[in-house]
Amino acid sequence: MVYRAHDATLGRDVALKVLPPELAGEPERRARLLREARAAASLNHPNICTVYEVGEADGHVYIAMEVVEGEPLSALLAERALTPRCSATDSSWPTRLRTPMIAASSIAI
Repeated sequence: MVYRAHDATLGRDVALKVLPPELAGEPERRARLLREARAAASLNHPNICTVYEVGEADGHVYIAMEVVEGEPLSALLAERALTPRCSATDSSWPTRLRTPMIAASSIAI
């Protein structure tokens, strides 16, 4: 689950990703979220949000990251399916996803 939150210390909005309550107690799910945070933090690309912090509060592991304005991926997928083949000259959103996906493909999440 991802929420928009405000970091009062730094004075900025963040996207706060947490495990749903029914999964928060599962060690493998917690470990997977931490692997995701490490992988994202190791990448630097304009199309990949910046990880600001990873932590735990009240037994819930979270990732605080850059807020990305725009439509949810689910809405974009409803408009047009993400296909594995995109033209190099295609400026559509699937093509814009290709470069960060290639950068991330070398990291096991």
